[in-house]
Amino acid sequence: MTAPVDPTHTSAWSELTALHEGLSPDLRDWFAKDPGRAARFSFPLADLHVDLSKNLVTDEVLASLVRLAQQTGVAERYAAMLEGAHLNTTEDRAVLHTALRRPADSAPALVVDGQEVDADVQSVLDALSAFADRVRGGDWLGVTGKKVTHVVNIGIGGSDLGPVMVYEALRPYADAGIEARFVSNIDPTDLAQKTGDLDPETTLFIVASKTFTTLETLTNARLARDWLWAGLEASGAIDGSDASRTDAVAHHFVAVSTALDKVAAFGIDPVNAFGFWDWVGGRYSVDSAIGLSLAIALGPEVFRDLLAGFHAVDEHVRTTPLERNVPVLMGLLNVWYVNFFGAQSHAVLPYAQQLSRFPAYLQQLTMESNGKSVRWDGTPVTTDTGEVFWGEPGTNGQHAFYQLIHQGTRLIPADFVAFVNPAYPLTDDGQDVHELFLANFLAQTKALAFGKTAGEVEAEGTTGALVAARTFAGNRPTTSIFAPALTPQVLGQLIALYEHITFTQGTIWGINSFDQWGVELGKQLAMQIAPAIGGDEDAVEAQDPSTKALLEYYAAHRK
Repeated sequence: MTAPVDPTHTSAWSELTALHEGLSPDLRDWFAKDPGRAARFSFPLADLHVDLSKNLVTDEVLASLVRLAQQTGVAERYAAMLEGAHLNTTEDRAVLHTALRRPADSAPALVVDGQEVDADVQSVLDALSAFADRVRGGDWLGVTGKKVTHVVNIGIGGSDLGPVMVYEALRPYADAGIEARFVSNIDPTDLAQKTGDLDPETTLFIVASKTFTTLETLTNARLARDWLWAGLEASGAIDGSDASRTDAVAHHFVAVSTALDKVAAFGIDPVNAFGFWDWVGGRYSVDSAIGLSLAIALGPEVFRDLLAGFHAVDEHVRTTPLERNVPVLMGLLNVWYVNFFGAQSHAVLPYAQQLSRFPAYLQQLTMESNGKSVRWDGTPVTTDTGEVFWGEPGTNGQHAFYQLIHQGTRLIPADFVAFVNPAYPLTDDGQDVHELFLANFLAQTKALAFGKTAGEVEAEGTTGALVAARTFAGNRPTTSIFAPALTPQVLGQLIALYEHITFTQGTIWGINSFDQWGVELGKQLAMQIAPAIGGDEDAVEAQDPSTKALLEYYAAHRK
């Protein structure tokens, strides 16, 4: 294992420290004195137009940030990842989500640890596509011979957040009359509400769990199976015998898993299980068989277009010099704000209702990846790492939390995402509503960058204490990401962009962005506490005083 480079010991870090100490950000002045700033700091990334010009950087700062990437080995580590090096050190695994979107004819073929990766990936993709076509075309039928109208994906974490986000984003492409729903929370309300208006005879469940042991997913899968049996028996579709129940599960359940023995024990035919590999982390898995619900609802071709979008960004990162490499530059900017400005959070603000779940998806991608306090060799980190990612679609967010971004005391870098052409073009009394929407997108980044001076406020007739309240400091950094439309390829590009931003930051900080041990302790303790909730007195006595008191409250109020 190669020890990570300590970024604070590089000459680039020293340069950046000195530059930050001498920096007095003034975006108004910078733009006024430099007419070419917007053009110079804007970059193409496949179908995306990325404008970094409203960030708190000069040419000198950006050059030093690029040197930081060079001195910490970002390009070399990315090449190692593509080749199948075991970058996931704590689990001794390769990190190959980029292989999921390699074209079928990629050369040379990728072989890692004796596995013919390309061949295996294409085999699963072909099987997934063929199954999706069967369901969409009506060749796969429920136990009573009816066509599937609803697909319910049961998963959690990466087995849920990715498919939900992509489905909502690409819903205009759903053309087969099949609606997808997603169950993740172990709270029984989730399953009850998602299935409340469904017909068991036309519902197909996908149980997404690599090991087929995930507590939440398997609990919900068993509840869904009970719901199916109860509904079919109530309607007389099955007689309730073991044979009829087994037949029902075979017609209404499939799996995304590699644990074929556990899949079979549940009642699912292993032929209808679609696998993926230990080199695919959950938060990087939406382009694997985890996307089966998407291939069914949206179509295999849409899914393949999504993969092509991912791959376009992978190739950009692989082939583009660091000084024009958009994901690397955006990752460097995040490091700049976290480590030199003390920023603790990062807003992602999509001006597209279809991307309503994109910030939630990025929360897992970024915070599970880079929320670490040790480096990949087990030594403590030498800098702050990670940031809280959050956001809501515009213009909803404008009426909720933008006040804090504009006039609060904390620096909150923000990414604004928008599309030139809407999925649903509508007019209101002759006004193109999408144009009004985009006016807000453009206005917010302008206001954050340039603010409003006291003199400008006074010139409008405001006096006294109201002047300060209506003054905007400006110099709030934003990145604008524009694309022609939210197509499957563009969505793939957006997801991959943030994957590689996350990778860049992790490399600079020297951390393993591909494990998630921080979620394990709570799971272990939950299994110890569960008997106590059920009334086991010994388990209750084993708890700390606070937990014990909460258990007593539960016991007193449970009906």
